[in-house]
Amino acid sequence: MGLVDGKAGLVTGAASGIGRATAIRLAVEGASVIVNDLESRRAQGEETVGLIEDAGGQAIFVAADVADEEDQRRLTGECVATFGRIDFAHNNAGAEVRATIEDTSLEDWQRVIDVNMRGTWLGMKYQLAQMRKQGSGSIINTASSAGLIGFAGLAAYVASKHGVIGLTRAAAMEGAGAGIRVNAICPATTRTPMLGLVTPERQAALAGIQAIKRIGEPTEVAETVVWLASDRSSLVTGVPFAIDLGTTAGVAP
Repeated sequence: MGLVDGKAGLVTGAASGIGRATAIRLAVEGASVIVNDLESRRAQGEETVGLIEDAGGQAIFVAADVADEEDQRRLTGECVATFGRIDFAHNNAGAEVRATIEDTSLEDWQRVIDVNMRGTWLGMKYQLAQMRKQGSGSIINTASSAGLIGFAGLAAYVASKHGVIGLTRAAAMEGAGAGIRVNAICPATTRTPMLGLVTPERQAALAGIQAIKRIGEPTEVAETVVWLASDRSSLVTGVPFAIDLGTTAGVAP
């Protein structure tokens, strides 16, 4: 019996990276999964579905823009229409711009805030409403170690991920009485497509500030998400989990 056997839910940004790894792991552990990403990433999203089915799991791909309210309403509705309920939601879709405060354009700022903060808020708006009807549910938002400390050259991303943690804490307080738990994961540098935008020298520098000096794998992050989606984390809500190889623990030697 898997950790989330018989449960159903959705993962946004699941065409690759942490989202794909989490969707696959949830399915392997017994869950039925809505795999979400943008229409432009349908091929990759359907590839995630194929990987889940190859592993013996159940999933469908639903294209939606997390920053669009009607798309978010439809995404939650598709989960309920397909599986009868929504037991978990991993709000994972994200955007990043590498620029200082002075060099960040208004357009780039708005895009990052829209995907990371607005997308998380809109997702929870409809997920919480459905979970409240059910009397249970677990929401896991993807923040970042950049939501716990500051990083130079990532102004919009840092601001948005701090905001995700704030939204997570507020939602945890609002949902607790209805049996809903809300937590956030805060990964450090992880081997996702975003990492491809970073030079090898910068990757080495990022790993160098960690106690464990290597890059994390999406599959490693997925393990925490699955645990948070499961009943084994029943006492846990409102927590930003640092899956950060010791980045925020102190000054690494």
